[in-house]
Amino acid sequence: MAAANTYLGLYAGMTVSASIPAAVISMGILRGFFRRGTILENNIIQTAASAGESLAAGIIFTIPALVIVGAWLEFDFWVTSLVALLGGLLGVLFMIPLRKALIVEEKELIYPEGVACAEVLKTGEEQQSGRAKHIFIALGLGFAFKFSVTAFSVIKGTVEKAGMIGKSLFYFGSDCSVALLGVGYIVGFNVSVLVFIGGALGWLLGIPIYSLFNPATGDLLESAWDIWSHEIRFLGVGAMIVGGIWSIISIKEGIKKGLTELFGKFQSTDDLPKRIIFPLLSGIIVAIFFLYWHILGTPGISLIAALLMVIAAFFFVAVSSYIVGLVGSSNNPVSGMIISTLLFTSAIILLIGMTGVKGMIAALVIAGVVGCATCTAGDVSQDLKTGWLVGATPRRQQIVQIIGIVAASFIITPILTLLNNAYGIGTGEPGALQAPQASLFASIAKGLFAKGGELPWNMVLIGGALAIILILIDEFLKRQKSSFRTYVMPVAVGIYLPLSLSVPILIGGIIRRSIKKAGKGILVSSGLIAGEALAGVVIAGMIYIGFTPKTIIQSNPFSLFVFIGFIAYLFLIDRLSR
Repeated sequence: MAAANTYLGLYAGMTVSASIPAAVISMGILRGFFRRGTILENNIIQTAASAGESLAAGIIFTIPALVIVGAWLEFDFWVTSLVALLGGLLGVLFMIPLRKALIVEEKELIYPEGVACAEVLKTGEEQQSGRAKHIFIALGLGFAFKFSVTAFSVIKGTVEKAGMIGKSLFYFGSDCSVALLGVGYIVGFNVSVLVFIGGALGWLLGIPIYSLFNPATGDLLESAWDIWSHEIRFLGVGAMIVGGIWSIISIKEGIKKGLTELFGKFQSTDDLPKRIIFPLLSGIIVAIFFLYWHILGTPGISLIAALLMVIAAFFFVAVSSYIVGLVGSSNNPVSGMIISTLLFTSAIILLIGMTGVKGMIAALVIAGVVGCATCTAGDVSQDLKTGWLVGATPRRQQIVQIIGIVAASFIITPILTLLNNAYGIGTGEPGALQAPQASLFASIAKGLFAKGGELPWNMVLIGGALAIILILIDEFLKRQKSSFRTYVMPVAVGIYLPLSLSVPILIGGIIRRSIKKAGKGILVSSGLIAGEALAGVVIAGMIYIGFTPKTIIQSNPFSLFVFIGFIAYLFLIDRLSR
């Protein structure tokens, strides 16, 4: 799960919850091979396995930025692994005191992914589970599809076209990606539409307006990508910053409850006791101090950095745990919270007088630890909600979550190294992984710390104003109790993604909307995502040892024909099996 989401996040800028596929695979193995397995055993496996997915998200949003800005020539195994390990453990330990207040007592918080996973576990218990075959079949298809795109180029990865209408440059394109189709199906209609709206604002509105006043020259397709890369995508930065700040303002009660539970006298006896939590937290904070000292070489600044990180981590763990309960993990504004952390810590570091490469490393490593803590907290919250609904013991879930964090921490760095050597991360070259969030954080770090570095602040400010408009619309829709909302973060992510990625996500969301009750479609989507992502990792390994991708045929009509076949497969899977 860590390997698959590392690839998916660098490719598409989004990750998906691993809980449901992990639960179904667990049931398939325990029931299919061992003819045993209870709902609680499946819940424990799902809880541990999903830790890798959340940790991957925290790392890939931040640490690759160090390579993109040139601060690192390659990924440092121990630093990256320790950032993942220490940040992930903070996310688990800070979330534990919140469990009773947020998951058990707060009725407003529904934790949608946690509830959905509990339903999958209950259904598997009742049906003695033949559902795992759908994941494995889809996984094989997704794996074969990715090989056809990347290893042998039978299918074209992206179908795109740019042209002039009057003096304005217009672009449209779509990735032929079954993983993104699955992402759209899983996140649902509302989020997928918002991601596409973000893409449309950037590519179908922003680029034509910009090119009207700054005429495009040379190759039109290349010009469209240049305008988006250097100007338009920074609208998404402004939107993410405002979205992150708004998320903090809107959940004051969640933070208050977090402080009360962490430092209060009473605690649920179902959780890991504070006599274990506080020594572990103390040890982690000391370890973070020494990690920063190793990186920065200055004990005083390292102490300040460690304190900033702890404060930000607890603050955003409370925010993350509360928000995923309200609107689900797909709408968790992690990018906005990490940007807020990056800007806050960068301001302190600049005031101290640290600039250049050292300043970038300090700011991005702090953001990396906070990012891992924030992402992990959201995942832990959903898993603990699942456990509460199926009657699991929270303490045991918390223990295996810690074990899962430890296991995944040392897998992510080799995967990053493999992907960087095979494809390139955030280089902008053809075939490279986009790494949208890491590229964003690299741009911010350069703009703040590098000589001559400058961000297009006019675009950032316009993006912030756009986010305020979205927030006002969303508040109106909330009061009207509308089923459709205008959450800022999916729109911001859509602006910051290539439009070609948001098209298959939209198609997946539309298919999900057409299904009255999603059943096998969720499993097929999970399999397609895992299959394509794991194939990407395997192909990277093949390239690393000397394999050269082959180009057999790259036909737009044939590529679209195959992709439409997968659309039909996902559209019909629940209808034909009724």
